[in-house]
Amino acid sequence: MLRFLLQRLLATIPVLLVVAVVVFLILRLTPGDPAAVIAGNNSTNEDIEKIRETLGLSKPLLVQFWIWFSGVLQGDLGYSFYLNKPVTELIAQRLEPTLSLAVGTLVLAVLVAVPLGTIAAWRMGGWLDRLLSGFSVAGFSIPVFVTGYLLIYVFAVQLEWFPVQGYRRLFGSDGQGAWPWARQLVLPWITLAMIYVALIARVTRASVSEALTEDYIRTARAKGLAEFAVLMRHALANAAVPIVTVIGIGVALLIGGVVVTETVYSIPGLGSLTVDAVLNRDFPVIQGLVLFFSLLYVGVNLLVDVSYLFLDPRIRY
Repeated sequence: MLRFLLQRLLATIPVLLVVAVVVFLILRLTPGDPAAVIAGNNSTNEDIEKIRETLGLSKPLLVQFWIWFSGVLQGDLGYSFYLNKPVTELIAQRLEPTLSLAVGTLVLAVLVAVPLGTIAAWRMGGWLDRLLSGFSVAGFSIPVFVTGYLLIYVFAVQLEWFPVQGYRRLFGSDGQGAWPWARQLVLPWITLAMIYVALIARVTRASVSEALTEDYIRTARAKGLAEFAVLMRHALANAAVPIVTVIGIGVALLIGGVVVTETVYSIPGLGSLTVDAVLNRDFPVIQGLVLFFSLLYVGVNLLVDVSYLFLDPRIRY
């Protein structure tokens, strides 16, 4: 296993390099000038040119890339053009809200979707199965921001059960405790979990229903094993590999949904930082965030691959 881990870790290096090159070129070749954005509407051409010289935007693309990438190799993602702060510091400041939103959404989705999909497969063709099919279609069809605004209107504005927007920290000197933190995130968790629950539940239903047709299920029932044990120890256990796979693949959906959800609920996380950086054409921040999200996604897929060894003893690397 150690050899496999080392191989996968080494394989992430060219992936991140390609991502860095592509993002760097796309940002530099798109229309618009970050120096003009920073200078403001009343600036002169001389002011804009001075800012370009200060930021190094007048240098050739190859020189700009080498300066930035050599800094990345040393753990330096550069300075924000717009906020004039280190990119690593900005990411560290916004990391807690995003992790709270993403991890909470993942836990909620798994706790809801896996039992729901398992029961739907057990009672295939019943009312719960049909309800799951309808929910899956709605979950994939309704945009995240529409779900968010509907939940805000019903549960925050009309019923006043939850806060409308914002974030309360859990850790640090300004942490306000577990309940204020969780209460602030309930609606964002539900908003982002809708599409994730639909995805995991559908895959769980398909995998478990296929497992229930196998001979070992009939053997377990013939031995008098309780139905709950048949579902958990035999059907769900043998269907775990595709379920874990789709959970890992769904992290890409989760990252994209975080950006929209944080914007809707005004959560000061990496998603809102991404939106601000794009609007301000803050190249170092965008590049740093893309590299961070890419590394996160690669790491999650590595954990998924390793989990196969424990979920299915027949798999060997």
